Amino acid sequence: MKKSEDGLWYKCSACGEISYHKVVIENYYTCPKCKSNFRIGSKEWIEILAEPNTFEEHFSEIKSDDPLGFKDTVKYPKRLKEIEKKTSLSEAVKCGTCYIGPFKAGLGVMDFSFMGGSMGSAVGERITLLIEKCIREGMPLIMVCASGGARMQESIFSLMQMVKTSASLKLLSDARIPYISVLTHPTTGGVSASFAFLGDVIIAEPNALIGFAGPRVIEQTIRQKLPDGFQRSEFLLEKGQIDMIVERRNIKDTLVKILKILYKKT
Repeated sequence: MKKSEDGLWYKCSACGEISYHKVVIENYYTCPKCKSNFRIGSKEWIEILAEPNTFEEHFSEIKSDDPLGFKDTVKYPKRLKEIEKKTSLSEAVKCGTCYIGPFKAGLGVMDFSFMGGSMGSAVGERITLLIEKCIREGMPLIMVCASGGARMQESIFSLMQMVKTSASLKLLSDARIPYISVLTHPTTGGVSASFAFLGDVIIAEPNALIGFAGPRVIEQTIRQKLPDGFQRSEFLLEKGQIDMIVERRNIKDTLVKILKILYKKT
């Protein structure tokens, strides 16, 4: 998706259709012509899923540190400040509580615009705290995933978040509280290898890239040509790795239907 400088027009990268911004928004940020999904951020996802004015953000004070003193072209703290200023986000995930239909739920939404949705220690901590809050209050958990994987600037500290979030989800499962994972384009790396694929129900958007390593890396490693559509939602559904593919406009209604079946508050 390309957005015009005045913000009034969107150009679909799949079919080239140019659409007026109000039409795109009314179509849940999908192309009116070819139905391709435009990439959206945490703000738009919250507007789509949460009942109006019910989302309450938590844990926004938790931000990434620089335990390794990492520097590439610029120092890591400076890079974080630049991205925060550019995106108006404090991290790559926004966590809070809201109502989805009649259900109060914990909602975590990753945002690819913040360092490619990469999972650093602050992202893992926010998600873990959200899971713990859901356990204490008996709320179902919804995670909307979009990530390039672990954050290289935090090295092993980033990889540890895979274990931490997964262990917390085990406690959520033990408490018999449902967790629904929504996979968007792209969901890869350490996020896909941890909490993204641990949902009781795993929903994906159409044609989303979902996997661990990218197709090009896998082909170079195994020196074989991969099947057409490899790591796309449709391929994963066929192989049983996800439970369903749902168009963006229907995801909220689908979540409500699933919660009516799975969620029995005691």
